[in-house]
Amino acid sequence: MRLLSTALTPLASRLLTFDGCNFSHPVGEPAIVPADSVSWRVFSNPVSLYVGGIAAVLLELGEPRVRAGIWDNSDFRRNPGERMRRTGAAAMVTVFAARSEFEALAAQVNAVHAQIAGETPEGQRYRADDPDLLLWVQATASFAFLSAYTRFVRPLTISEKNGYYAEAAAGARLYGVTDPPRSDAELQRLFDDVAPRLTPSPVIHQFLHIVRAEPILPAPLRPLQRLIVRAALGIIPERFRESLAIGSEPRATAAERALVRLLARTAGALHVPTSPWALAAQRLGLPADYLQRRAGPGAAEQPAR
Repeated sequence: MRLLSTALTPLASRLLTFDGCNFSHPVGEPAIVPADSVSWRVFSNPVSLYVGGIAAVLLELGEPRVRAGIWDNSDFRRNPGERMRRTGAAAMVTVFAARSEFEALAAQVNAVHAQIAGETPEGQRYRADDPDLLLWVQATASFAFLSAYTRFVRPLTISEKNGYYAEAAAGARLYGVTDPPRSDAELQRLFDDVAPRLTPSPVIHQFLHIVRAEPILPAPLRPLQRLIVRAALGIIPERFRESLAIGSEPRATAAERALVRLLARTAGALHVPTSPWALAAQRLGLPADYLQRRAGPGAAEQPAR
């Protein structure tokens, strides 16, 4: 694992440096969630975040109005790497930046959403600032990031899972989500409500082709892209795999899941001084490696389901 850590550290430094994002100031100002939160743990693992991010988009694209809003109004098809990097930067600011920095970002995002409206190919009208659509995007992202973390990093208790969803509520409201799920039970009820609206689409398969084939990761890590996609497909709930017509798409094998788990745990143990969580910890007067110290030396060895 030490050799793998040595190889991954410079790549992690590149991936976890977000130009234009301020995680160091104002000194002493807290983030919207505290440093000892479940959210800080979940969002500090780049491997599980990548897996979860792909799964989240797959679920989002199942909702026809969300699908049209994303596919018709973004540059994902032209520049998927940059699009995913911007999305990742926004997630980092949401969790780790000072609250004033996050509030400024949320206002910018909301202003953009307010200008986006259209119609699906089936004739359904949509607005990007529709609270119902914002709720689906927020809930699927929260679910997918948590699912990837518990699958590939370490398991969490139901109390920790509920705490994670509750922590996300304040930030979600600033993005325009009026009633975000605050527990796993509330999330499952939302899934039950939305499930009948999900439909398959060629867009979903276009997205899968893009994240498999386009040069999104740095060259040394690019062979892992298809593996990460298979891992992401494996955390999609079975009923949604059928709704989205992705049941025949290959999921990671047991051996591949073990490899992703090794990568995720190794990445989680790395100390990257320029990472958002290291800079945020220092802003709060904590050691830059606060999260690694909090996890302890045995954390990477705990079994994940």
